[in-house]
Amino acid sequence: MSHPAAVSDDSALRQARLSEAAREVLRLAAARGASQADVILNDDSGLSVNVRLGEVETVERNRDRGVAVTVYFGQRKGNASTADLQPGSLAATVEQACAIARHTEPDPCNGLADAARMATQARDFDSWHPWPINADTAIALAIEAEAAGRAADPRISNSDGASVHSGDSVSVYANSHGFLGAERGTSQSISVSMIAGRGDGMQRDYWYTSAVSPDDLESPTHVGRKAAERTVARLDPKPIRTGEYPVLFAPEVARSLVGHLLQAASGGVLYRKASFLVDHAGRKILPDWFNIRELPHLPRGHRSSDFDHEGVATVDSDLVRDGVLVRYLLSSYSARRLGLESTGNAGGAHNLQVSANAAGLHEMVRGMGTGLVVTEMMGQGANLLTGDYSRGAAGFWVEKGHIVHPVDGLTIAGHLPAMYQAIEAVGADVDKRSHVAMGSLLVGRMMVAGEAGASA
Repeated sequence: MSHPAAVSDDSALRQARLSEAAREVLRLAAARGASQADVILNDDSGLSVNVRLGEVETVERNRDRGVAVTVYFGQRKGNASTADLQPGSLAATVEQACAIARHTEPDPCNGLADAARMATQARDFDSWHPWPINADTAIALAIEAEAAGRAADPRISNSDGASVHSGDSVSVYANSHGFLGAERGTSQSISVSMIAGRGDGMQRDYWYTSAVSPDDLESPTHVGRKAAERTVARLDPKPIRTGEYPVLFAPEVARSLVGHLLQAASGGVLYRKASFLVDHAGRKILPDWFNIRELPHLPRGHRSSDFDHEGVATVDSDLVRDGVLVRYLLSSYSARRLGLESTGNAGGAHNLQVSANAAGLHEMVRGMGTGLVVTEMMGQGANLLTGDYSRGAAGFWVEKGHIVHPVDGLTIAGHLPAMYQAIEAVGADVDKRSHVAMGSLLVGRMMVAGEAGASA
């Protein structure tokens, strides 16, 4: 994709201002008697445009700043935040955090992460690729994407619009251990949503491309045509009979199953005993061939970082190895609550790579016989305490290894621990638009609720 001429890069100046403010916050906290303190500061900016039927609907420019201060008086903790970096505002925010801390109950697990765990390296993850795009150019790209979708097939009857977004973020984390880390990153995206058919037979679908660098985006024309292709493919859905079938999740929805696993393996729900994975570290929860590896240092990764939200150094490590849950996702607080050590996951997981044992969706369809391909899911439907799972779904019905017609209005249900054990394949058709890099995923058997009188 071609881009306008580059503009000046002010990220270093923005980082310097945040770093100066971070040092001032820590100085103020110490002066008010805090035994420990930390601060997260961010400076984000972006441009978003939305068009529909060739006309501009919205153009938004944002510039957001934030400061979040945490202070500790022994084991008492206080938080306060502001969007103003002026000295008076910083002082008032620190004072507010200190006042809150003095009125809270002590918690023996409170405090900064261990000083010895602080990151000492500052790598370049090639994550800074500002898109020098103005509103007129962004509008033109959105119109191009939408027009390509509308022209792609005569069955496209309307549009839900197209959008182009470009954003950047500069942030600093600092604490009273003497740690100060600065990060910067960019995000770009183009999306299109199309409508096909008429009356009660209308269907809607979309496509989007997103990346750290605009050079890695799909073309607006491709995005529009892909949105149209997906939308038209959903026309004339037919009912299926309720029963138990193999269910193949397309890559863009397959990662939600890993998302539920990440939530259940996170410290907050574990120490509250609100997860089906309590006391499951070191136990087999997935097939023998299944692996998930955390890779925090990937170039242009969606969540690459030298340190987590507490300054703890990140490292490449296994989350699941040979089907065994190797560890949890822990901050220093949740680790103390569980009698364990931080895993460098304050703020969540970094880039995750899920191992594949199959080629891709089309090959997996051919091997599944009769079953369901899921391309869209609705609702939350996952109970982390019990593992019960139930979500609305739409996609395609498969017979004798071939997709025969679209389906919608379905409900798929199961029990997450059993579903994980029943995973038969993960494809190499990786969706790169998320920090969870994985392909299609086949669960050998799930309950699919369709229509009682329909033929399978």
